[in-house]
Amino acid sequence: MSQARITIDRDFTIADVPRRLFGSFVEHMGRCVYTGIYEPGHPQADERGFRRDVLALVREMGPTVIRYPGGNFVSGYNWEDGVGPVADRPVRMDGAWHTIETNAFGLHEFVDWAREAEVEVMEAVNLGTRGMDEARALVEYANHPGGTYWSDLRRRNGAADPFDIKLWCLGNELDGPWQIGGKTAQEYGRLAQETAKAMKLVDPSIELVTVGSSNRQMPTFGSWEHTVLTHAYDEVDYISMHAYYQEHDGDTESFLADAVDMDAFIDGVIATIDAVKAAGKHTKQVNISFDEWNVWDQHKYNSVEADEIEAAGWKQHPRLIEDTYSVTDAVVVGTLLNSLLRHGDRVKIANQAQLVNVIAPIRSEEGGPAWRQTSFWPFERMARLAKGRVLRLAVNATQISTKRYGDVDAVDAAATWDEETGRVVVFVANRSLESPNDLTLDLRGFGELRVAAAETLTIPDGGDRLTANLETAPDRVGMVALAGVEVVDGVVRATLPPVSWSVIELA
Repeated sequence: MSQARITIDRDFTIADVPRRLFGSFVEHMGRCVYTGIYEPGHPQADERGFRRDVLALVREMGPTVIRYPGGNFVSGYNWEDGVGPVADRPVRMDGAWHTIETNAFGLHEFVDWAREAEVEVMEAVNLGTRGMDEARALVEYANHPGGTYWSDLRRRNGAADPFDIKLWCLGNELDGPWQIGGKTAQEYGRLAQETAKAMKLVDPSIELVTVGSSNRQMPTFGSWEHTVLTHAYDEVDYISMHAYYQEHDGDTESFLADAVDMDAFIDGVIATIDAVKAAGKHTKQVNISFDEWNVWDQHKYNSVEADEIEAAGWKQHPRLIEDTYSVTDAVVVGTLLNSLLRHGDRVKIANQAQLVNVIAPIRSEEGGPAWRQTSFWPFERMARLAKGRVLRLAVNATQISTKRYGDVDAVDAAATWDEETGRVVVFVANRSLESPNDLTLDLRGFGELRVAAAETLTIPDGGDRLTANLETAPDRVGMVALAGVEVVDGVVRATLPPVSWSVIELA
């Protein structure tokens, strides 16, 4: 049995828990919108076509902010196509995902849906095929009370009150050669700077996210961030990060340790932000919006699905990257959430991509049911329980050997403390494929604590690490009681199963 000792002191905290850290993403891609959140005629659809069964699962999962409408999709999107009478909206070819976009669902529908889901809207503007003028027009349309061309058009389209959208993304992945309207760092940096100025002249209260590298492996990673921020530092509030992880060639040990890469990626972007801040003698602090992250089998998409979609011709909402998530995938998702929480002093926004059907924690079938994937559970537990302050942990653990990252801790953890309630919550994963972990939590300065609840997501009886939730078995994997957790003389002891992500609540 491997061992881990984690020391947690009340006086060593990182930051307040950023509530926007628990965000998600809805893109006009595959079946995320159509037959995902929106399906007129479905037995569970309301009068606006919103699937009530999906809405109930979204509310249960608890995302706080949702990025919309893309993603790659936004770089070829005309926002005006998605407003006004649905019968008058144009049908377009979407080059990003080789599909037909009917525009039956647009900005008004999404804002109405977001209100039903009780989430904040994070809107992206097209800086691929369009630019500054369309972006500032969209801010006026969405946020100005009335008395101007665009705000009055919104009112004529049925929304008397402004949408009051505060978070805006200045494009998407424009460093990528796959992106419609891709740009060099110099081109994008200047465009982002001037677009940000124009948008804030319309509404000075908005917060802006500039595009960072599409991933850590991009050849321009680091230099892209430095160049873009050198231009736009004073005009923006966040720079974006994107990362997707998958198991490579059966290297499960490295896959379970991918949060090590996320930690290093975040630390690198922080260093670049702060270098630009120092060199430019800036006083404000730019932070991070990690607005795309998840586990995604990109090899399957690149080698099979992309070709199949193109060969099928132009169709509406085809099935696209509808990955089925296993126990192992869910544990990795839990460790990625741990990494984001540990960096809560600088990562202020994060969006798991995506919400429904497309590499999503929620799945639905056209005309059929909706259900929770395994990855639903770590997100739901952390979004609901992580409150107060993020705690700084000292971890001393048995090491596991990996091909990609060398020796790593057998456990991965994050924790929060809510001073108002006195509750401490520890989120901890056991990365070992075979060995349980004898965990000790040494808690200092919190007073007398008791175990309020202890749960784990792990391999179910009769299953293995690849067990998943399916339409025919939607509840096969979930959070179950973690037995034997006890507090003795202020020290918590627990045994973590192999391949597990656990939550220990102390009151």
